[in-house]
Amino acid sequence: MTQSVRSGEELDLAKIKPFLEKHLDDIPKDEPLKVNQYPAGASNLTYLLACGEWQGVLRRPPFGPLPPKAHDMKREYEILSRLHPAFPLAPKPYVLGEDPSVMDATFYVMERKEGIVIDDKLPEGVEETEEIGRHLSHQFIDTLAALHRVDTEKAGLHQFGKPEGFMERQVHGWLKRYERAKTEDIPEYENLKKWLTENVPADGETTVIHNDFKFNNLLFSNDLSEIKAVVDWEMATIGDPLFDLGVVLSYWIQDDDPELLQSTFQTVTKKPGFLTRRELIDRYAEKSGRDCSSIHFYQMFAYFKLAVIVQQIYFRWKNGQTQDERFKHYGGRAKSLIEYASQSLNEG
Repeated sequence: MTQSVRSGEELDLAKIKPFLEKHLDDIPKDEPLKVNQYPAGASNLTYLLACGEWQGVLRRPPFGPLPPKAHDMKREYEILSRLHPAFPLAPKPYVLGEDPSVMDATFYVMERKEGIVIDDKLPEGVEETEEIGRHLSHQFIDTLAALHRVDTEKAGLHQFGKPEGFMERQVHGWLKRYERAKTEDIPEYENLKKWLTENVPADGETTVIHNDFKFNNLLFSNDLSEIKAVVDWEMATIGDPLFDLGVVLSYWIQDDDPELLQSTFQTVTKKPGFLTRRELIDRYAEKSGRDCSSIHFYQMFAYFKLAVIVQQIYFRWKNGQTQDERFKHYGGRAKSLIEYASQSLNEG
């Protein structure tokens, strides 16, 4: 679902239309370019473009000052250009825009993938049964395993990551990001920081990783029988596949989770039939053939990484760099995630 473009995030269609006509053959010259905005997401901005029968999706960074190396549209475009032929569930990119006379930031336009988004509930009219919950869980985790089977060398993707010392860099890099965006002292942070730095896993296998694989980044067919697309590739890289699985687990909520965690996320995974996190790990291990015995570290790190992303957004809101009122409570969400991870370190 799309909506009208939010105030302050408008696009200059008078500049974008000629750019599209120059680079894409199927843009009708005698039809106006129309735009709506996708409301989901709190990072890069995503717009639906329509011109006659033609449709495409435009991605650009947020407006205002940005963290160093964040929101790299050119990198995202180039990854999709190589990934799409090997993993067609990734959208096909059409054109990269780097001309400041067209837009104040680098952007790209890609194909529009259509499908049903599942967020915190099943689509209207779909009965909550054990069977549908299990089916969706299997589709979900099997698709992640399929992504991790992409041959990075053959696809030309190996250049987008540095396998050696991947997790070491991730841990120290996200700690630095948090400290740059910190707005209050959280006592549990020091305990979590110490544990993460002392328990970094050794280098292992590397694959394409999505880095934000969750239900609302998937598009399902109308009958929910299959996944039609995987979207939102802004954090994709080449790295440890268990890092990706850890991110999945950090979003996967169960009925028996503490309120601290349940209040932070509203997800469909609490519905009948959805796999538990343990079952999800076991299914992934079966489909991928990987040893997942060290997954607890990756899950705890994923909670922290998510806290940092939320905190960075809150930092921008607190400093007046964005006026989006959705972000005013993100400081509390970041704090809850850090507290939960710190309390759960010895449970694995």
